Amino acid sequence: MIELVIDQRRRDLGGFEVGRVLPFAKHRMVGPFIFFDHMGPKDFQPGFAREVDVRPHPHIGLSTVTYLFEGEITHRDSVGAVQDIRPGEVNWMTAGRGITHSERFDEMRRAGGRMHGIQAWVALPDGLEETDPAFSHHGAADLPTHQSEDGLWARLIAGKAFGAEAKVKTHSPMFYVHWALKAGAKAQLEAEYPERAAYVAAGEVEVDGHTYSAGRMLVFQPGAPVLFTAATDAIVMLLGGEPVGPRLIEWNFVSSSRERLEQAKADWRAGRMKLPDADDKEFIPLPEPPPPPPPMS
Repeated sequence: MIELVIDQRRRDLGGFEVGRVLPFAKHRMVGPFIFFDHMGPKDFQPGFAREVDVRPHPHIGLSTVTYLFEGEITHRDSVGAVQDIRPGEVNWMTAGRGITHSERFDEMRRAGGRMHGIQAWVALPDGLEETDPAFSHHGAADLPTHQSEDGLWARLIAGKAFGAEAKVKTHSPMFYVHWALKAGAKAQLEAEYPERAAYVAAGEVEVDGHTYSAGRMLVFQPGAPVLFTAATDAIVMLLGGEPVGPRLIEWNFVSSSRERLEQAKADWRAGRMKLPDADDKEFIPLPEPPPPPPPMS
């Protein structure tokens, strides 16, 4: 039933730690999902350093999906969008042939508070990798919810699942779900899609006789439903869908073509990608490649 368990790898992004789950060497994608970062949880005091902000940077070939449990982020991008995101909402940014954006903690810097959420990247399918860039924001009314009497609450963040469909424009068959489970609650993930995974964001769940704690992603074999039992109060993110084919990922760029990745790197290095109008005074430079290994003696 469980094909692989992936443990998050903690990374410091400059005063703010994330748990990186995808890509993983032994399993780079789940359906179209090619990147999955667990942000926080992190408590900030008012007036924290601006180094925590994510300065303007580029993307191609993907959609970014930002979803918060706690906190607030201000998004600004090169198609003109300026949008705050709060818990239970979705920011969906399609990079396509190229977009730049920043993520700032303006309100949290003023008031302080806890930041906790997930940022995922969804690879665009063949034929749509070079689509026009776009941005959309979706509040709770666009995201179907369900609550059972035995302790399950669910929100469909994107795609189709459990007989519901979110009002988020996706580009290939997929699903992305937020479960909140009370201790002892049971819930089942159906075998609707060929590639499925569950990420434990908080608490502990039991699957197939084993207990899994926060920070672990369970990747499932296709073809059979999966039953979860909450060992404690828990938050679980379900994700997956139809595969879109092999994809390359380098820095913030995703593509089926190595040449396209190299072109994107050259465009950013040369300043040919427009910065957000509302945040164009700084940017993240292209990382330098690591030095070659010393020659063998």
